[in-house]
Amino acid sequence: MRADRRGAASGLAALLCLIWLAPGCATHSGGERAVADSLYFGTAIRGGGEVRPREWQAFIDEVVTPRFPQGISSWQAAGQWRNRAGRVEKEPSHVLLIVHPDSLDDEQRIREIVSIYKQRFRQEAVLRVRSPARVSF
Repeated sequence: MRADRRGAASGLAALLCLIWLAPGCATHSGGERAVADSLYFGTAIRGGGEVRPREWQAFIDEVVTPRFPQGISSWQAAGQWRNRAGRVEKEPSHVLLIVHPDSLDDEQRIREIVSIYKQRFRQEAVLRVRSPARVSF
């Protein structure tokens, strides 16, 4: 494993530990309830091509950051999924983690992010995993 992947993997492990352990830890530190949304974005464009790194960064800058300026985490992944036709597709992916209050406004912002990505990059789906969390700083 290359050094940059090891660093990303250890950072991801630490982040996941924070999220999974936060409910227990937050009880002692007065953490606040929140939602952790993990969004999985494939990069293969229907009809050919791939979402390039600069296009991903532009999407983060133009679509995600204005909706969640308080902060996000993003990393690359190797994804696979079964499409509507029943075929397993493998493609480079991006994972976006957004920890936010459980509010209708933030729910709408998450849905907008997913919708815009699907439209902009001709995606069939964006996987969303929504988990309860407790956060403290």
